[in-house]
Amino acid sequence: MDRSAAQAKGNGDTTGKWLTFWLDKQLFGVPIDGVEQIVSMQPITVVPEYPAYAKGIINLRGTIIPLIDFRLRLGKPETEYNDHTCIIINNVENSQLGFIVDEVDAVIDIPQADIAPPPQMGGDKANRYLTGVARISDDYGTEKMVLCLNAAEVLKQEEFGRLQSRKV
Repeated sequence: MDRSAAQAKGNGDTTGKWLTFWLDKQLFGVPIDGVEQIVSMQPITVVPEYPAYAKGIINLRGTIIPLIDFRLRLGKPETEYNDHTCIIINNVENSQLGFIVDEVDAVIDIPQADIAPPPQMGGDKANRYLTGVARISDDYGTEKMVLCLNAAEVLKQEEFGRLQSRKV
């Protein structure tokens, strides 16, 4: 799905629209306005000296894109990729970055008023990535919690610079 496909789901206004995805049986979301496309797993070229969560790079239609395994970046256990595993290509600081996720869920509307601040858990490292927590209901009326992420915060500025400088 590319950005135009995401916008076609609504009226072109992506404010309040989130792409939700699963990681280790938890539902996460990122604002759709940063998502460029979603692709199936591609052959990954491993790059020496990348951090463990940076799986390498892919060549997507002539563009070299660094990949981050969101599971590993958020401190979750590594798992084998399967038919549901996919890559969310996100625009981060005017560069493309791929996030490997267990499975994409949906594009949904989450009004800002429905997003509560993230819980404060002392030294919890994941809190710097979270912008909030939203409660949503699925088509069957089952309530779910969505951990809302800021994709740009997943990497510290210096980490992002290192990945960008090594991508070729």
